[in-house]
Amino acid sequence: MDTSREDFGIAVRSAFLRKGTKQRFSLFVLSIISILLLFFDSMESKPISFVRSFVKDTIYRGSLIVSSPINGFSYVSKGIVNHFQLYSKHSELEKDYKILKNSISKSEFLELENIQLRKLIDEQTSSSNNYTSSRVMLDKQSPYLNSFIINSGSNKEIKNGMAALDGANFIGRIIDVNFFSSRVLLVTDLNSKIAVITEPSGNHAILSGHNNKPITLDYLPENHLISNGDKVYTSGKEGIFSPGIPIGEVKIVKKKINVSLFSELTQITFVNIDLGAPREKK
Repeated sequence: MDTSREDFGIAVRSAFLRKGTKQRFSLFVLSIISILLLFFDSMESKPISFVRSFVKDTIYRGSLIVSSPINGFSYVSKGIVNHFQLYSKHSELEKDYKILKNSISKSEFLELENIQLRKLIDEQTSSSNNYTSSRVMLDKQSPYLNSFIINSGSNKEIKNGMAALDGANFIGRIIDVNFFSSRVLLVTDLNSKIAVITEPSGNHAILSGHNNKPITLDYLPENHLISNGDKVYTSGKEGIFSPGIPIGEVKIVKKKINVSLFSELTQITFVNIDLGAPREKK
């Protein structure tokens, strides 16, 4: 039993001795090769210089080839990152552009609205009538209905029957009043009948709306002297509207007496409501 243990130990020591010999031999061989390389590197003979150049070129080229996939991957990854950064910057610039465009548009709209409001104020100041201004909230123009919804009602002392004006031009009358809103029946509506007078012929007539067809002058005397270009005003005969409010001018088409309005109803943003009682002058 003891003999076998000693044999095993001797075998292990022998293996370690053999391994140490191989390591020492390898170190010795590498040292010799290094010395030879240094020696050959210091020599200036053409064959050795050629071999040395060939070996270096091979190493350099091999390094370049080996590093190409890594460099290519790095280039592609940088390109992808730059693309996404560029896209992100483009999106941010597009958002900034939209915000700036909206702010400019809003500023231009406010400037336009300011001009319209100043015009209304000038009209109210220069007129002796008692006007209140309102914004058009809804434009209900269809083949069956022609009316505006405005944002003023009884809170501004508006009442049924009051005249609605575009600037100084008559466009309709109030037919429904709420506390904060009212409905304006336009002169083009089928239910609109307004007593008018023509100038200079001086004929009284009824201005009748026909929805999407031209408005006409009805109930004229047989011997009337109306011609193209005659002006049409409210007559005040019904006792509701003030007399002399301009409406439009006569356009005779195939012996039919139509009226072309002074105001374009589709382009109205603000209206003046004639409250009736004259404003006291100071």
